[in-house]
Amino acid sequence: MMSRSLLPATLTGLAALALGAAPAAAADAVARLHDPEGRNVGQVALTETPHGVLLHLHLRDLPSGAHAFHVHAVGRCIPPFTSAGGHFDPTDTGHGLMDDDGMHAGDMPNLHVPADGALQQEVLNTALALDDALFDDDGAAIVIHEGPDDYVTNPAGAAGPRIACGVITR
Repeated sequence: MMSRSLLPATLTGLAALALGAAPAAAADAVARLHDPEGRNVGQVALTETPHGVLLHLHLRDLPSGAHAFHVHAVGRCIPPFTSAGGHFDPTDTGHGLMDDDGMHAGDMPNLHVPADGALQQEVLNTALALDDALFDDDGAAIVIHEGPDDYVTNPAGAAGPRIACGVITR
């Protein structure tokens, strides 16, 4: 039997596999991502569902390979994007999909960008809601890191520098 703490991570991972399964609903929020040089590298559209938030990723011009992908607690994207703060964590949980104490609402599976640098993917985050906690006075942002998240280390320093950031707006 699967432990309850792993259920959100499992659902998030399964949703990431369901690429292009259905047309996207109208987005409730969006984050337009830029690299540290200010170049547009795509967007993430966020749609509220009865089971969490569905994130529709349309990315380009990213380095190939595995990259950590999170919602960060502050809606500021000033290079090197440390202005976005730590992971969005309104319930003060542990970090990482493998943490027995739960995961941050901003924790999501790594992205795997192909050689051409373009990625279209959907990810369901069952711990996230488009609510007042996300849209508080300092907002929130989507951040992509240079390397993968190990799903354990807090903070996710092992993921390396932040290579893309976008403020989440309604």
